Amino acid sequence: MMLSIRPFQRLLLAALLLTATLPACETTKKGFPEMNSPNGELDEAARRKREPASKLIASVGDRGLIKYVLPREQLALAFNRQFGDGTTIDKTMVRKVQGKAKDKAMFYVVGLGLRNGMFRGMALPLTVSGSELYLSSSASRYIITGVGCTFCFFNFEDNDIVGTSCEENTGGSSCDLRVEDNNTLFTPR
Repeated sequence: MMLSIRPFQRLLLAALLLTATLPACETTKKGFPEMNSPNGELDEAARRKREPASKLIASVGDRGLIKYVLPREQLALAFNRQFGDGTTIDKTMVRKVQGKAKDKAMFYVVGLGLRNGMFRGMALPLTVSGSELYLSSSASRYIITGVGCTFCFFNFEDNDIVGTSCEENTGGSSCDLRVEDNNTLFTPR
């Protein structure tokens, strides 16, 4: 009788081992979520952070006059933070650009200043909604750095910034233009 039970015990032991190791081979993801997987609520917050945020900067009043919603001092501080390299912005403005009278006008918020005695400037295109001018966090940054030039200008073609020019054309002076994607002028860092 002892001999007939031993094969049964071996079979039972093999079945138990097979049952215990079989779940380890499971490849589908069921059960508890991983600790670093965001839930639906966090997914929504992350999605909103990736979406471009807009900030009302100014509005266009009667006869095309710009009415600033944000104080210019606040704009200057935001430009200083955006540069983040010691540039001090002392003049801010909203500029209307319109190549031809028939063309739709384009607006830019502009900050002008100095860094280590060298001219610096930044322009960001604004989105027009009715008479209100918004800055989107997805707007590009057009950055000018003057080298031996006391003042630089943005050059436009069909309402787009296409280059720069120096106020005086002395030998060795130039204005370098760099274009960066996105901006954090009014988004928390």
